[in-house]
Amino acid sequence: MVKLQTVRGTYDLYGSRKQKMKQVLAIGENVVENYGFEEIETPIFEFTEVFARNLGDTSDIVTKEMYSFEDKSGESLTLRPEGTAGIVRAFVSNGMQQNLPVKLYYHGPMFRYERPQKGRQRQFTQFGVELLGVDTPQADIEVIAMAYDFLQKLGLSHQVTVEINSLGDKESRDNYRQKLVDYLQNHIDELSEDSRVRLDKNPLRVLDSKEQCDKQVIENAPLYADSLNETSQKFFAQVLAGLDLLGIKYHVNNRLVRGLDYYNHTVFELVTDELGAQGTVLAGGRYNGLVEQMGGDNIAGIGWACGVERLSMLLDKEPDVKRPIAIIPIGEKAEKKSLEIAYQLRCAGLKIDQSYTGNLKKRMIKANKINAQSAIILGDDELAQGEIVVKNLDSGEQKKIALKRLIEEFK
Repeated sequence: MVKLQTVRGTYDLYGSRKQKMKQVLAIGENVVENYGFEEIETPIFEFTEVFARNLGDTSDIVTKEMYSFEDKSGESLTLRPEGTAGIVRAFVSNGMQQNLPVKLYYHGPMFRYERPQKGRQRQFTQFGVELLGVDTPQADIEVIAMAYDFLQKLGLSHQVTVEINSLGDKESRDNYRQKLVDYLQNHIDELSEDSRVRLDKNPLRVLDSKEQCDKQVIENAPLYADSLNETSQKFFAQVLAGLDLLGIKYHVNNRLVRGLDYYNHTVFELVTDELGAQGTVLAGGRYNGLVEQMGGDNIAGIGWACGVERLSMLLDKEPDVKRPIAIIPIGEKAEKKSLEIAYQLRCAGLKIDQSYTGNLKKRMIKANKINAQSAIILGDDELAQGEIVVKNLDSGEQKKIALKRLIEEFK
C-alpha cells in the first residue's frame, strides 16, 4: 500500500509558513522592480545538457543531485536544480541579446537530491536576479546593494554578513589553478575521494568541499588574491570601493569560490549563523563566459539567488494578514440573504468568511478562531427592517446599520 505522506525532502506549505514565504517574495519583487528588473518564468524542466554542460561536470549538482529522466521520445530532461542556466538559455534562445542590458528576476521551485536538513529540502523555492550585458564593476555593486536592500526590507540585515571574493579573469584563474594543483598534489593522500577526482578535472572545486579532511588541507592552500593580475585587482578594488560608498559592510573571504564552474571575478554570499551549519541565505557572482558557452555572444552576466524557505525561517514576527469579516446568519431568510451580501462585499474587495452551519454561539466561536475583525449578524427581524447588526470582535461594541450602507461602512 502506498504511504499517504510527502516524499522525503518535500513538505506541504500552508498557514503561517506559507504566509511568511509570500511575504519574502512580495518584498523581493518590490525591491528588485525598484532597480528596474522584470519578471521571467522559464520551464521547470530543461534538456539535461542545459545544466550538465554549464554547471560543470564535477559540481555536486551535476554528479550527485540532479533529478534527470528520459521522456517518451528518449530525450534526457532534468528538473531545474538552479535558476541561472535556464535564464541564460532563455536569454539566448529568445534573442534578448539585441536589447542590452537585460535585467530579469524569477522565482519558483527547484529540485536537488541531497540530504534534507534545516532550511534545505529536495524541493525548494528560489528567488533570484540576473543582469546581462554589463561588464563594469557598477553592475556588481548594484546587484550586491540590491541583495542587501532586500534583506534590510525583510528586517534581516542585522543577522547576516556579506562575504565577498574575486576569482579574477581567465589569466588570473589559470595562474591560481597551477599554484593550487602543485599544493594539492603534495597533500593528495589527505584529500577525500571526490576531491582527488576534482583535482584532475577542476581543482578549484576542491576549495568548495564540505568534507572535514579537505577543509584541513584547504586551510593552508595558496590564496586566490595572490594570483590576481592587475586588471582583476583593479576591478575588485572598484567593487569594494562602491560598497564602501554605499555603507554596505562586508568581509573579504579569500577562500570563497562558490559551487558552480561558470563564476569569475566577483563572488559573494550573505551568511548567517541562525540556521546551523548551512548558513548561506543568498549567494551569487559574475559569470562572463556563460552566455557564450550557451551558444550566444560574449556577453557579461552577474546575478544572485536565495532560498525563500531559508529566509522565511529567519523572520521574527508573523506577517500581517488581512483579517476577515464573518457573516453570521440566523434564520432561513437570513441564510439566503447572506449569500447575496457576501458576494457583494467580496466584489467590493473585502475578505469575507461565511458560516455555513451552527447556531449563533458556535458561529461566533468560529469567527473568533479565525481572528475575524468584525461579525455581521443577520436576523430575520432585522432584515425585515432593512438592518443588520455589526459587532466589533476586538472591542465587543455592536451597532445596527442600514443594509444599503453596509459596503460604505466597511470601505
